[in-house]
Amino acid sequence: MFSRFKQRSYKLENIDKGSYTREEYEGCIVELQRVNRWLGDARVLQETLFREVASNNLKAFSVLDVGAGSGELLRVTSSWAKATGRKLRAVGLELNERSAQAILENSSSAIDSVRGDALRLPFYDEQFDYVICSLFTHHFVDQQVVEILREMSRVANRRMFVIDLHRHPIAYFLYTTVGKLFLHNRLLREDGSLSILRSFKSDELLELANAAGFEDVTVTRHFPFRLALCGNAKGYRTYSEPKARSHKAA
Repeated sequence: MFSRFKQRSYKLENIDKGSYTREEYEGCIVELQRVNRWLGDARVLQETLFREVASNNLKAFSVLDVGAGSGELLRVTSSWAKATGRKLRAVGLELNERSAQAILENSSSAIDSVRGDALRLPFYDEQFDYVICSLFTHHFVDQQVVEILREMSRVANRRMFVIDLHRHPIAYFLYTTVGKLFLHNRLLREDGSLSILRSFKSDELLELANAAGFEDVTVTRHFPFRLALCGNAKGYRTYSEPKARSHKAA
């Protein structure tokens, strides 16, 4: 059993193959929002992006979420910015038309949606202060992950934060036993365990970030079974003054 965790699986999930109905996808969007709240992606964001913004005492900042899904983490960011008296300009990038629409349907005017390819981001260099993605990179093979990270670095002015699953036997066991007691959507029930097998270990994620040219890279573990990759945009240091940038898509 443990041999399957030594290397990433590249078996495609239903969400990658498109083997689902519109109704299943709609249900997946709703249930995935609850899963993300339960399993700590918002908490990881608090421990990474929010801490970074607060430590730099930024009163205004911009964020691009690559593969944003329904935009849940951008809404969490917007709520935090409002609660702490900060101005946010946020954009969620999605290739899927329905997800891009869902971002706008459920979000405030501070959050925009752009359809586009993560491998060729439709934005200017250094257009956003921060670029994030969550539970996204495991859907790609290693070389594609490197290309996505390079694109994130290109459009970021300050830092990048990548949150993904930690490939761990206990995570897999819990998901395939306890987790399925609470999951009703077929996509989440079938794809979730495969997502764990497709995900990363810390050294693998670090190696991909180095291959992409990230600077000052760290990979930290977060509860439950999450990895957070943090890296500086090229030339950025924590004492740098933020640059004025347009936030319109190219």
